[in-house]
Amino acid sequence: MTTTAASPVLRTDYQRSIADYWNKEQDPVNIKLGEVDGIYHHHYGLGAYDESVLSGPEETRDARVIAELHRLESAQADVLLDHLGPIRPEDRLLDGGSGRGGTSLMANRRFGCRVDGVTISQKQVDFANAQAARWGVADKVRFHFRNMLDTGFEAGDFSAVWTNETTMYVDLFELFGEFSRLLRHGGRYVCITGCYNDVTGGRSKAVSQIDERYTCSVHARSQYFKALTANNLVPIEVVDLTPQTIPYWELREQSSVATGVEKSFLTAYREGSFHYLMIVADRVR
Repeated sequence: MTTTAASPVLRTDYQRSIADYWNKEQDPVNIKLGEVDGIYHHHYGLGAYDESVLSGPEETRDARVIAELHRLESAQADVLLDHLGPIRPEDRLLDGGSGRGGTSLMANRRFGCRVDGVTISQKQVDFANAQAARWGVADKVRFHFRNMLDTGFEAGDFSAVWTNETTMYVDLFELFGEFSRLLRHGGRYVCITGCYNDVTGGRSKAVSQIDERYTCSVHARSQYFKALTANNLVPIEVVDLTPQTIPYWELREQSSVATGVEKSFLTAYREGSFHYLMIVADRVR
């Protein structure tokens, strides 16, 4: 595995606070869903939910809802992977902000290729590497305590890079500059993210509540396209996933793992101040 010397992983007080947050995080919405099949995610879901999970025996209702929420979040990861393009077993992929590693494991299972995940949470790195070992793929899927703004990997080493709900923690121009450096010519970047709607003005009250809950700073929709273009990453597809993610939040609001932030997401999506986008871009130079 080729790397170069990287700068200190945690470079600012803000990054240290984010690392501390995720090192301490034990949210049941992330843990219980992953326990369904051993694939742990840190993102939301897509698609209509099976309404039958809300009926039936009360003593098994919670387990049914948890399993359905996990099915929806894994479906979201599948949508992302569908857009990485033709990936060969000899290719190498990067998961930027890899969390507990679920999407990386799914990528290896689908493509049979090498996958590297980076996160500034050492606890997440340790957990994800243990999961890779558990699944018998530690020789192909590896997680690193590194900053996705400065990974230390060699230029042009990756066929594709993705971020799944992690870009709201970093400067987009700096991030996409690093991804452009890492991607080979013609390499693919896929981003799924929430972003606020420039048309409605600044952050709405509901979006500000989301920022406060996750200690992040949601970017304006337009900033993604400005930063991509500035770094030779040309969008080839943009999909508004908002209608497809609302059912996930509606079901989660009725679950035992609800955190209280569900109302803010549903309000922001329904009022149009917040969008759930997938952006697919290719490195052109």
